[in-house]
Amino acid sequence: MSLHESTTPQFKANSRNALADENLQSALRGARNGFVGKRAIARAKMGEDEFDALRDRGRDLKNHVLANLGDYLEAYEAQVIASGGHVHWAETAEDAQRIVLDICRKADAKTVNKGKTMISEECGINDYLAENGIKPVETDLGEYIIQLRDEAPSHIIAPAVHVTVPQVREEFLKAHQHLDPDRDLSGLDTLLTEARGVLREKYFEAEVGITGANMLIAETGQSIIVTNEGNGDLSQSLPKVHIVMASIEKIVPTLEDAGTVLRILARSATGQDMSVYTTFSAGPRRTVDPDGPEEYHVVLLDNGRSNMLGTEFQEMLRCIRCGACINHCPVYQTVGGHAYGWVYPGPMGSVLTPSLIGVEEGGQLPNASTFCGRCEDVCPMRIPLPKMMRHWREREFEKNLTPTATRWGLGVWAWFAKRPALYRLATRTGMAGMRILGRGRGRLHKVPLASGWTDMRDMPAPQGDTFMAQWKAKR
Repeated sequence: MSLHESTTPQFKANSRNALADENLQSALRGARNGFVGKRAIARAKMGEDEFDALRDRGRDLKNHVLANLGDYLEAYEAQVIASGGHVHWAETAEDAQRIVLDICRKADAKTVNKGKTMISEECGINDYLAENGIKPVETDLGEYIIQLRDEAPSHIIAPAVHVTVPQVREEFLKAHQHLDPDRDLSGLDTLLTEARGVLREKYFEAEVGITGANMLIAETGQSIIVTNEGNGDLSQSLPKVHIVMASIEKIVPTLEDAGTVLRILARSATGQDMSVYTTFSAGPRRTVDPDGPEEYHVVLLDNGRSNMLGTEFQEMLRCIRCGACINHCPVYQTVGGHAYGWVYPGPMGSVLTPSLIGVEEGGQLPNASTFCGRCEDVCPMRIPLPKMMRHWREREFEKNLTPTATRWGLGVWAWFAKRPALYRLATRTGMAGMRILGRGRGRLHKVPLASGWTDMRDMPAPQGDTFMAQWKAKR
């Protein structure tokens, strides 16, 4: 898949390809339990009651911000300007592209260093800069690896989680041809050392640095980045110009509020008490500062988020991009991030993507869920992701975008559901037939009209009577 190409309408085909990709399946198996186990340990270490109380505070905080978003954005802008910075408002991704290019051209930039920022992915900044003669260089290790592979991230916090170590070694040998071709790249330490050496040279070449923002603080005009590598700090402090790219919902009112979010962000994302680097930035370098940029710009992106306010999808704007829902999702764990076909994978992507690019383009994604509810259970902002995916399925059905077979099946079910006696007869008959098919095994290997399920897994044979019959008997 080429960078930023939307293939969300082909989710099923993408998933089949992912299931057949042995390297991808190997990488996913290796990553499957890491984030999940570490989050569980971090929650237990803090204390489940305290952790869940923080989640409640985070949810209430973000609800308050969304109810007063315009006021906090104006307050933030005023503080940035007071510190000597500039705020640029981008209604669309194309607006953001033009703003960033204009800043780079005024700085006479030939090279731009980038810290990790999903908003720049959403806006296609790398491709746009390259098309206009400016070389973007990803400095986050995972982002650097997938840039060498000409791929989009497959995870919002671990962009190269789908890449195996032999594949990284192969990319480094192709990309770093100025180094000894017979060098030892057999271990993780040698790969990390080589990446560090190559990227360190890039920090001193770039005229502009671009970072994202985990939060924007209205009280102080500061932006916050949360990283486990020093690349974010170097990307924003060494170039002449620092550009922060953030979406409008990243605002929090005060420093104290930022502390609340930080206490659950890393624990939810990677299982750490705190990330290695938590960096606060505000304005350009002052005369008393030993380093820092000469110019500080913030690009605030809307790109459809205002349209979510006041709708059944507003709660999605509480998302702090921790990736917990992705890490715990059985669908993502099986097919990886590229199957989702755009910037945001997993349950959060299944809600956010249709909100940003439309249900016509992203309507398959809300169906990419077992509705097991794990995403909502682990979300630090208590976002009801399954409920919102159901809302998108309703929108998809209303627009006649649902596959014909699905619509036909729902129509048949609705016909029976409106006729209770026939419905009870049909369910009892179906249950009896499945019991016969599963006799002696207790499981069904093949179920008529359900091959999409039973081709990949067995179905337990029904036990006892139907639910409605049992309910009637107990009533």
